[in-house]
Amino acid sequence: MLSNIIIATGIFTVAYVFGSFPTGYLAGKLLKGIDIREHGSGSTGATNVLRTLGKVPGSIVLLIDAFKGGLAVSIANIIFTITLFPTLPAEWQAYLVPLAATGAILGHSKSIWLNFGGGKSVATSVGVLLAMSWQVGLATIVVFSIGLVVSRIVSVSSIAGAVSATIWMLVFDRPLPSIIFAIVGGIYVIWRHSANIQRIIAGTEPKLGQKLESST
Repeated sequence: MLSNIIIATGIFTVAYVFGSFPTGYLAGKLLKGIDIREHGSGSTGATNVLRTLGKVPGSIVLLIDAFKGGLAVSIANIIFTITLFPTLPAEWQAYLVPLAATGAILGHSKSIWLNFGGGKSVATSVGVLLAMSWQVGLATIVVFSIGLVVSRIVSVSSIAGAVSATIWMLVFDRPLPSIIFAIVGGIYVIWRHSANIQRIIAGTEPKLGQKLESST
């Protein structure tokens, strides 16, 4: 039992480290020699990179942030297909996969390399959802895309996607730990958008292609 707990702790830690990779911060430093946290919304996520550095850097950061989340969850799944960890009970997979997903999301938003700051975990959340259940991941992307087409506001689309993830987990009959993860993760993503919500209410949230001048 102790060895299994150590393995579970290791899975969470590895996922957190993957999530912590500061993609947006590095993009700012490498491309323009700036600290992306001092520009726009102050986030290191793909949206702020898009507004500050342009479409190509924003797209690359989006893909890498999604990839690192998906990779963290995939490693948790792979552990149950190899004989290196024969003591892990098969039923633990339903719990350790959401645990890895949580670690990746926390790592992205509370990066150890950025004094526990970071992005809002949207792209990383998409990556972990695709790795947990490609049906849930794709359905969430569809909701995000529709929200973006209708509102032209990334934060509105992100919040819509975060809310829909729980619904899709239920629709596709995912395990209870995954449903709980979607609920808690969705609340966390929405909380990370609290400043955006205030701007939406005030009518000052920029639409896609517009820049946010003041850091929040």
